[in-house]
Amino acid sequence: MVENEEEKAKREAQEKAAKEVEDNKQKEKEQLSGEKKKSLLDEAKETAERIEKANAVMKENLDRQENIIAEERLGGRAEAGSTPKEKTDDEKWAEGAKERYAGTGLDPTPDDTPIVYS
Repeated sequence: MVENEEEKAKREAQEKAAKEVEDNKQKEKEQLSGEKKKSLLDEAKETAERIEKANAVMKENLDRQENIIAEERLGGRAEAGSTPKEKTDDEKWAEGAKERYAGTGLDPTPDDTPIVYS
């Protein structure tokens, strides 16, 4: 008796699944008959339009990127995105003193750190 109920439940489940598949197929046929099928040429035209729109957006983005890169280079910013640090008067003096006194042993700035005299 238990086996019969299990078999009956399986058969009902299979019948229900088959009916759902048939209903889905019928709905698809109704949708296709209601809509005009697109020809291959129509699909190609739509694809070409989408590609043209995408190319226009890409060109606009490329122009923006080129302008940003040009502004960064003209503005003195390095590729890493940082601006070069300008030397203060003290740092310039210390660098000049190192060059002038190099090899004499009289270097007023013995360390690599600049001396601030202001």
